[in-house]
Amino acid sequence: MHGRTHGAPALCETEHMDAPFVPDDFVPPLELEVPGMRLEPLGPEHNERDHEAWSSSMDRIRATPGFEHDPEDPWPRPMTLEENLADLEGHQADFAARRGFTYTVLDPADLDVVGCVYIYPSKDEEHDVRVTSWVRATRSELDTPLRNGLSRWLATDWPFERVDYELEV
Repeated sequence: MHGRTHGAPALCETEHMDAPFVPDDFVPPLELEVPGMRLEPLGPEHNERDHEAWSSSMDRIRATPGFEHDPEDPWPRPMTLEENLADLEGHQADFAARRGFTYTVLDPADLDVVGCVYIYPSKDEEHDVRVTSWVRATRSELDTPLRNGLSRWLATDWPFERVDYELEV
């Protein structure tokens, strides 16, 4: 498992939190429909499509808020399908353990992966949660609708009061 997977905090940073990330009675949503997109939990079944989406868009992802290059976390970086699969399995485990929630963004017409959303505990005390998202370079027109839809979703369907998520790309 890498230190940080696909832009999410390292597992060790979320495992030892004093308070739970989400309340015990909170049921994480399993999908979100946004015009032209559908979100569902990221898992191993998305491996090839996810790998192709982000690996063909590394420069765009690095230019997206929240993904600025960090020498301690060089993602995105070239990875094999096997390394990507390990990351997806880590995200699936985080979701099951309620340590963080990662969603793949799909084109509802052909189920092509067009992006990803990460909902993880904030590292700072000013926010409850840090949310990051990216869309592939060939679907950049979806970035603003995704960010707007996510902002509404986070405000209405999630238990967070202080969300760190940049609306402008």
